[in-house]
Amino acid sequence: MKSVYQDSYQHLKPAIDNAVAHFNDIGKSLHDGRNVVKAIEVDGELLNFKKFRKPNAINKIVYKFFRKSKARRSFEYATILNKKGIGTPDPIAYIEEESTFNFGTSYYISKQLICDFTYRELINDDSIKDKEQILKEFTRFIYHMHEAGVYFLDNSPGNTLITKVGDHYKFALVDLNRMKFYDIPWDDRLKNFERLSPHKWMYEVMGHEYATLSRKRPEETIEQMWSCTQDFQKAFHRKKRMKKKFKSIFKGNK
Repeated sequence: MKSVYQDSYQHLKPAIDNAVAHFNDIGKSLHDGRNVVKAIEVDGELLNFKKFRKPNAINKIVYKFFRKSKARRSFEYATILNKKGIGTPDPIAYIEEESTFNFGTSYYISKQLICDFTYRELINDDSIKDKEQILKEFTRFIYHMHEAGVYFLDNSPGNTLITKVGDHYKFALVDLNRMKFYDIPWDDRLKNFERLSPHKWMYEVMGHEYATLSRKRPEETIEQMWSCTQDFQKAFHRKKRMKKKFKSIFKGNK
């Protein structure tokens, strides 16, 4: 087992190592799919454990010798976000199971952040108030991220946690293993919004706010942002139809 901890959390290492050893039997399950996410109390602190599924035969070699694991990238990217003042749950550690020539399971551990809702709920829950204000403040958050040279590849509805603090809202990113760091051009910036909503009115709010912050024309910004979103939606549904078609063909050939 290889483990790397933030200096300020070194004192939790024995308890976290023990929690990983008994991962299947403890904690509260938050997500159980391709990866498993649990909230586990460790020495009086509630922590978030993300267990990444064991890679396939090729990726076992890739992650061992050529590429950083998803857990390590999550930890390192969260550390970068913290330094840049971009919200994300505090990174604590990453742990990797490996042998001389192989890579196994990996874990990313962070503080468990209790939020009021996610961006996905902002889309779907009509009981949430201040939606326009939230979208404007979220857009400022994304603008700050872009200005800091951070491009979040998984900028999708389930990956932004939202918490009301006083009269304003705070945002925190999760699922961090896919990011790029560079001087982000205008077209890439607007494309980074493409996965966030199927509703044009939300892009009218976000596009106008982003244009104001960037000193660009609001109408053109909204149009380009919405065009990126439509292209993404078309590609997404096309891929979904193809997968469904292949599944039916496969079943028919059995």
